[in-house]
Amino acid sequence: MRYFAPPVKLRAYFGSLYLFEVDLAQYSDVTRADVPQLRFMLSGQGQYRFRDGHDVDTPEICLLGPTLGATRFDLTSPARVLGISLLPAGWITLHGGDASSFADRPCDMGVGPAGEPYRAMLEQARTIDDPEQMAAQAWRFMAARIRPLTDATWTLLHAIDHWLTDEPSPRIEVLADATGLSVRQLTRLTRSLYGAPPKLLARKYRALRCSARIAVDGENWQALCDDGTFYDQSHFIREIKQFIGLTPHQLMTEPSAVAALTMLRRSLGGDVAALNRLS
Repeated sequence: MRYFAPPVKLRAYFGSLYLFEVDLAQYSDVTRADVPQLRFMLSGQGQYRFRDGHDVDTPEICLLGPTLGATRFDLTSPARVLGISLLPAGWITLHGGDASSFADRPCDMGVGPAGEPYRAMLEQARTIDDPEQMAAQAWRFMAARIRPLTDATWTLLHAIDHWLTDEPSPRIEVLADATGLSVRQLTRLTRSLYGAPPKLLARKYRALRCSARIAVDGENWQALCDDGTFYDQSHFIREIKQFIGLTPHQLMTEPSAVAALTMLRRSLGGDVAALNRLS
């Protein structure tokens, strides 16, 4: 796995770009709950298994909605995947639909006339061997897809992002005070823009934050249970397992290959949005 930070003008729309390569005939792993992803299958094929147990074959050009739990993937051949993390602004510009309708669901971006530019990008990327050149071409492609958002939309997105990344256990009352919006309004907006209602969204990012503190910062997971944001150790373990796919002990002692590689996004620092570093 190799990561690339977006150009400055794209950082409000997209998180990191990554090139994932597997040389094995078969490979299975689990990815954590995450922001939406646009993935180009340069080679290989595979399948997703989502938190509700349903399986879906991976389209060659896959727009995966926000995931609200750990997602298993199975590759049935050696594979090379070019992926881009989408922040809410990126989701708006690439898709624009209610993100909650696509939570834990992929859609094929290569279908029909609208998919022609994506199919052309896939074919072009397949001809590029140098990862730096591939990343540069992919960022040019993404830059051509973005569109301006209203000031009101940017203000709302910044408020929700700060709420998710700055609060140890985000409380809806804090977000309501910051935005002046009602809980009902915020529920509609977070579902549409982030894929989940505020309470579930807060749980997701609380688990992501804690998992990074365990796996990257080396904090004792039992101590994290005592910070007042979880009922007890059993509750803590269930939350981490649901959103990360591993127990706290596994994160600390034997993280899977993808779990360990995903943590490398944090090394990009301020070159990617805080929401993407956290997820």
